[in-house]
Amino acid sequence: MSIIIEKPVFSSLTDSSLVEWTRQALPGDHRAYRELILRHQSMVLTNCRCLTGLDHDSEDLAQEVFIKAYFGLGRFEERAQFKTWVQRIKVNHCLNHIRSQKGRSFSSIEAEDEDQESLRSSIPREALTRDSHEAAIEAKSDVDRALRALPDDYRIPLILCDLDGYSYQEAADELGIGMSALKMRVKRGRNFFRVAYRSLVEDMAGS
Repeated sequence: MSIIIEKPVFSSLTDSSLVEWTRQALPGDHRAYRELILRHQSMVLTNCRCLTGLDHDSEDLAQEVFIKAYFGLGRFEERAQFKTWVQRIKVNHCLNHIRSQKGRSFSSIEAEDEDQESLRSSIPREALTRDSHEAAIEAKSDVDRALRALPDDYRIPLILCDLDGYSYQEAADELGIGMSALKMRVKRGRNFFRVAYRSLVEDMAGS
């Protein structure tokens, strides 16, 4: 007699335990992996939307990311976090999508001086300290819109380094550009983001 484990049990497990459940599950039993999707789908969907700058493809891309992750669980190394691993799959998948849609690659540009300022520091403090749930959602929506307004050449390096946790070298290698070009694009992306974000906030305040 088999024992059926209800969803509340899965919801109490860690990501690592859910990965192990998924690996050992019988064919057709996707309950543990479904819980992993529920935990991380919002993050992946938002990242797909911001990284590509597209609304209409983001849901399909997010779904494809989780499908790739599912079939790649055999290669997942336990020393890494599932969240980080899925983020890497998402980045690779979205970049491939952008390249296939636009038939383009990232060209090298001369660099300016290095800037260690993070994207977080580009967001006005009041957007980070609002304590109501609705205000937090509104602030996040403004950040997403500001990011998606940036040109690909600046938005993508910025997201890789400041949101996805890539080092400058990792991001440069992923995009096939030099380190100096990568640093310059991240710096300009932060500047462009700051202008776009403040403009959105001011427009909302004046409406």
